Amino acid sequence: MTVPFRKTHAIALAAAIGLAGIGAAEAQTDMTGLPPVQQSGSVDYLTGGIGVDESTSLDAESRRWPLTLVFGTAGGRMRADYLADVQVLVRDQRGSTALDVKADGPYLLARLAPGTYDVDAEYGGRTLHRRVVIRSGHPVRTVLLWPASAQNASM
Repeated sequence: MTVPFRKTHAIALAAAIGLAGIGAAEAQTDMTGLPPVQQSGSVDYLTGGIGVDESTSLDAESRRWPLTLVFGTAGGRMRADYLADVQVLVRDQRGSTALDVKADGPYLLARLAPGTYDVDAEYGGRTLHRRVVIRSGHPVRTVLLWPASAQNASM
């Protein structure tokens, strides 16, 4: 599922990606806009970000979570779309599953213990892989961008 993309989403996604030249005002923290905390095994997580209020709240909240994943498609010329319905599998360094969930929106925040993790995120038949290292007190933000053709393949 793709999420309608508005100019405000472009600013939020650009900020998440860290693109130079696109500024965004410091996010206002409105914790009432957060989805409920869920649990998979022993890992707490938040997922969502559909709509400006919820994505702004999740972006602000992400500073308090060890891992934040942001999902989108890259279209070129600084155009991107947020994604939802991304299947995410996170394994610890022993290969054990730490988290196996479908993201309800473009943000997935996970409360993982310090360590090294392999993240596999699948959308439109394409899987992206990242290795992340979680250190206590140092939140990690990873942006996963699929080519625009992956978005079209899933429609």
